[in-house]
Amino acid sequence: MSTHSPTPRRRATALLGAALAGILAVPTTPAPVSAANTLSMRGADVSSLQRSLDVGARYYDAGGVARDPLDILKSVGVNYVRLRVRNNPVSGYNNKSRVLAQARVARAKGLKVLIDFHYSDTWADPGKQYKPAAWIGHSLSQLRADVYTFTYDVCSSPRAQGTPPDSVQIGNEINVGMLWNEGKVVDNDFAPLAGLLKQGYRATKDCGSGIPVMIHTANADSNANARWFYDGIRAQGVQWDITALSYYCMWHGTLANLYNNIVDLRGRYGKPVVIAETAYPFTRDNADSEPNAIGDATCDGISATWSGQAQEFDWVQNTARNAGAIGVFYWEPTWYAVRGNGWDPANINGTGNQWDNMAVFDWSGRVNPNVRWTP
Repeated sequence: MSTHSPTPRRRATALLGAALAGILAVPTTPAPVSAANTLSMRGADVSSLQRSLDVGARYYDAGGVARDPLDILKSVGVNYVRLRVRNNPVSGYNNKSRVLAQARVARAKGLKVLIDFHYSDTWADPGKQYKPAAWIGHSLSQLRADVYTFTYDVCSSPRAQGTPPDSVQIGNEINVGMLWNEGKVVDNDFAPLAGLLKQGYRATKDCGSGIPVMIHTANADSNANARWFYDGIRAQGVQWDITALSYYCMWHGTLANLYNNIVDLRGRYGKPVVIAETAYPFTRDNADSEPNAIGDATCDGISATWSGQAQEFDWVQNTARNAGAIGVFYWEPTWYAVRGNGWDPANINGTGNQWDNMAVFDWSGRVNPNVRWTP
C-alpha cells in the first residue's frame, strides 16, 4: 500500500463537498460468476525486499525449501514487480540506484517492472505528499522541471543498463494531488497538478514512447471521488494510459462497489484499469512492538488466516477480472517481520513493521501455500 507512515495509517478523506454534486453513482450490481477477462499484469510490490534480504531474511516455499523469494512468487503466478522510487530517502533504500539493482534482478528472472514514483523522500499517500528536501522552496514552474528531470533520469537509467521499465506510475495515491502544497488540488483547481502530471508523462514518453503511464489514486471506494479526480485532470489535458486504483477492503468497501467502479472508469475514460495495491491479513496478531496498520479489521466474513488471506485475494482478482481490469498487484507480500527493516525510512533500524500480518510470508519466512496469482 502506498499509504504508509511511521505511525498506523489513517486513511485521509478529501472534503469534496459541492465539487461532487451532480456526479452520478454507478448502480450496485454484483460481479458475475464467470471470468470475462484475463489479468495480464499479475504483480507484487516488492519494494522492501532488498532491505529484508540485506538484514538476513530467508524465504521458504510451501514445502519448506529455502529459495529466492522472487522465484517463489513467480512459481505461484507473479509476472510483474512494482518498485517504488523516492528521491533521496534517509534509509538509502528505494532510491534510484536500488531500483536499478532490483530491476536487473527482476528482469533476469523474466519478470516485468513497474516503477512507482513517489516524488518524495518518504511515504506518499492520500494524507501526505511531502516534497523531497531538495525541492523545498521551489516554485510550481521549478517543480514541473524537477518532475521532468527526475522522471526522465530514473526511467532512462534502467534502459541504459538493458532493463527499461515496462510501465511507469506518475505519483502514488494522489487523491488530492502531489508535491504539496504547490501540486495540491484546492477549490477544484486541477491546473497546478495537471502541469506536474504532464511533465511526468512527457518524460516517460521521451524515455520510451511505448511505456504505459499509470495515474494512481486510492479511490476504489468511491466512484464519485474517482470521477471527480480523473474528470478534473482530463479537463486540463492530462494524458495517461492506465487508470490505477488501490483496493484494501477494510478501507475501500465491498467487492460489488469495486466491480462497479472499475466498469464505470473503463467506460468513462476508455483506458485499462489496474488494481495497483491490495492485501489481506493472515493473522490478527502482531510480530513486533510496532502496531499493525490493519489489526482486527477483516472483510466479507473471511477470517484472518492463511486460508482467509488466499480467499480474499482470489475474490479481489476475480472481481477485477470480471469487471474487465487487466491487472492486480499485491502490496509488499515479502515484507514479513524482519528486524532492521522498519516502517519509517528515516529510522529503518529503530522501527518495527506495520505490515507483518499482511505479507504472504509468515514470521519465519514461509510462503502461504494457498495464495496464487491467476490469469
